[in-house]
Amino acid sequence: MASSPVKVEKKQTLTGHRDCIYTLEAGSDGKHFYSGGGDGLVAEWDLSDPENGRLLAKLPASVYGLHHMPQTNTLVVGQNFEGIHLVDLTERKEKGSLRFTTAAIFDLTSHGNRLFAATGDGVLTVIDLEHLQVIKKITLSDKSVRSLSVNPDTRELAAGLSDNTIRILDLTSLEEKKRLADHTKSVFTVRYSPDNRYLLSGSRDAHLKVWDAEAGYALADSIVAHMYAINNVTYSPDGRHFVTCSMDKSIKIWDAAAFRLLKVIDKARHAGHGTSVNKLLWAGLDNRLVSCSDDRTISVWDIEFNDGK
Repeated sequence: MASSPVKVEKKQTLTGHRDCIYTLEAGSDGKHFYSGGGDGLVAEWDLSDPENGRLLAKLPASVYGLHHMPQTNTLVVGQNFEGIHLVDLTERKEKGSLRFTTAAIFDLTSHGNRLFAATGDGVLTVIDLEHLQVIKKITLSDKSVRSLSVNPDTRELAAGLSDNTIRILDLTSLEEKKRLADHTKSVFTVRYSPDNRYLLSGSRDAHLKVWDAEAGYALADSIVAHMYAINNVTYSPDGRHFVTCSMDKSIKIWDAAAFRLLKVIDKARHAGHGTSVNKLLWAGLDNRLVSCSDDRTISVWDIEFNDGK
């Protein structure tokens, strides 16, 4: 019998959040990361000393979106139904905030000095981080904007929406260049590959779609990847693999070149999460995969490929 191409070992279970954990964000050093959840807590964790998480912020509403700005070592925290808080990670204190929405903030990303916020009212908000002011608000739909991803090579911004579509926008003008409408339910996650050739999307319809960005976003593959909604997709640091997670409680590891399933991480086989897995982070330190869940825990996984890569 052939051995599995992937060996998975659960290293730690991290606790401290008092409600569902919705989001994870990497720091700039490969070992620190941040978590946010329904309890309004934002915590800082160190993969070299993971048991000792530290409280970074306490907000009065859920946190779905976190975004790290390495050039200023700033963490942007999205507080649902209000706006953003900027936390200076060096000084460990808030250095600014901006109220701009009464909707849920589902995702945050940036390019240069512009921050993009995806909100539950179907609006994409563009914020000048230097002056901390709204530059533009664009209503993309009457349904939620759920996920954002930037392609710096083509200067495009992909947005996944709850109207089942993906909008490809010009990164500068934010005019719509293309609309992808192959999903049948809400698009919860979009992510460009590290080489920016492909855009991956995951949906409540449980399908993973592969779009060839170099071929005008032609649909390259459509995979029934999970039993229920795909909540997140992210790549390994070397770009050779990607992972998906789902409301079906599982995490799946894929070959990024062949789009082939290599490993399933679940509760029965690996003491995985007991409820929906919401977000993934593949850290640079020792190839650690981090996952968070509605079960209020964060899991740290050691991933080893038997080809030595």
